[in-house]
Amino acid sequence: MSLEHSLDILDDLLAGARKAGAESCDALMVEGASLAIAERLGRPEKLVRAEGRDLGLRVLVGKRQAIVSSTDFSPRALDELAARAVAMARSVPEDPYCGIADSAEIATEVPQLDLCDPSEPTAEMLMERVRAVEAAARAVPGVTNSEGAEASWGRGVIALAASNGFRQGYATSQSSISVAVVAGEGTGMERDYDFSSAVYAAELEDPAAVGRRAGEKAVKRLGPRKLATAKMPVVFDPRVANSLVGHLSSAVNGASIARGISFLKDKLGARILPAGLDIVDDPHRRRGLRSRPFDGEGLANARSLLVEDGVLKTWILDLRSARQLGLKSTGHAARGTSSPPGPATTNLHLAPGKRSPEELMSDIAGGFYCTELVGFGVNNVTGDYSRGAAGFWIEKGEVAYPVSEITIAGNLKEMYANVVPANDLVFRYGTNAPTLRIDGMTVAGR
Repeated sequence: MSLEHSLDILDDLLAGARKAGAESCDALMVEGASLAIAERLGRPEKLVRAEGRDLGLRVLVGKRQAIVSSTDFSPRALDELAARAVAMARSVPEDPYCGIADSAEIATEVPQLDLCDPSEPTAEMLMERVRAVEAAARAVPGVTNSEGAEASWGRGVIALAASNGFRQGYATSQSSISVAVVAGEGTGMERDYDFSSAVYAAELEDPAAVGRRAGEKAVKRLGPRKLATAKMPVVFDPRVANSLVGHLSSAVNGASIARGISFLKDKLGARILPAGLDIVDDPHRRRGLRSRPFDGEGLANARSLLVEDGVLKTWILDLRSARQLGLKSTGHAARGTSSPPGPATTNLHLAPGKRSPEELMSDIAGGFYCTELVGFGVNNVTGDYSRGAAGFWIEKGEVAYPVSEITIAGNLKEMYANVVPANDLVFRYGTNAPTLRIDGMTVAGR
C-alpha cells in the first residue's frame, strides 16, 4: 500500500468520526513487512515472514477522549470503529489536559531523512549473513557452543492524519545481525554476544567481524573471580553506559515530572552533570535508528540539548505533559495505534569526551570495568541505583581478569555529578554513550 493510499483511508476514517460526533480526532496507520532467519550450530531454526497493517483512531468529545484500533480496513468496519470510539469517549471521565494540536502548531515542513532502504533482501541473503556470523563466532578458540544467530529485515510505513489539517507519513527500514555463543565447559561456561543494526543493509558491519567479537568476548569472560566489597571507580563499557543516559531521560520525561515522581523534578536549570558535558536528542539524524521527521502528534521536531554544559535545559514533553506543566511541547510525542501519545526521546546520546578509554583508566590502581548489567534496581523517585553486574577487574590502569556475581550501587544524582566520558562514542543503539567513568561507587562482592 502506498503512503498516499494510507492517508486517504485515514481521511475517510476522520470524516466518519466527525460525522459520528467527534469534536476533534487523529488517526495513525502502521503497515509493515519483516523477514527473519535464525540458525544454531549451523542448522536453520527459524524462517519467519510477516506482513500486517494496523490503525488507531483517537476521538475527543469535549475533554473526554477514547482510542480504538483495528486491522479491518473495510468501509463498514471503519464506520463502526468511528461510532464505537465516539460512544466510548462520551462515557469516560474528563481529562483536562487531553487534546490534539491546534492547527497553528502542526508541522508544515517535513525533512527527508533517508530512513528507508529501497532494497529488500531474499531469504538466501539473510541466510548467508547468519551462517557467516555464527561460523566466525564458533571459530574463535575456546568457544564450545552456540545460543544461535539471527539475521532480520523489516520495513514499515507510518501515516498520521488529524482533524487539525495534519496529513503526513514516512517509510522506515532496519536490518540486523546478531549472535550469542558459549565458551568453556561444565560449570566454567560463560556466554557473550554481539550484533550490528542499520537502516541500510549496506551499512551493517561485516558479519564475520561481528561473530569474531562475540566469540572473543565470551572467551575473555572465562575463569571469573569475585571481588571484595569496597568503594572504587567503575568504568562502564559503551554497551551498558547508554543505560545511564536512558535513566536520565526517564527522569526528565514530562509525564514523570508532571506527577512529581522524578529525582530530578526540581533540577530544571540546575547543573546535574560536570561542566562541559552535553546530552543531545536528534530526531533528524540521517539514517538514524530512531529518526522521525515529525512527532507522534504532528508537531515539528528538531535537534535539542537536554543537558548543555552540564545544566539541565528542558523536560521531554508531549502536548499533554506540557499542558500539565504550563509549558509548550518539545515535539517529543510518540504513540502506537492503541495508546495515547506520550513523551519519548529519539536518537539520544551523551557527547564524547577528549580522552581515550585507556587514558580514562590509566590512573586507576584498582577498579571495576562493567560490561554487563543484570536486573533493574533503579528507583526513579529517589535516584537510588543498585544492579547486578559482570565485567573485569582494573589493576594499575589495565584490564586484568574477569569478575562476576557482584552488585554495583550508588545514587544517580551523585553518579551523574561525577561522570567522565571517553572519546569513543559510536552510534549503535537508539540511546548511545561513550565509555564512562564514575568514581566512588560501591561494588559489593564476597
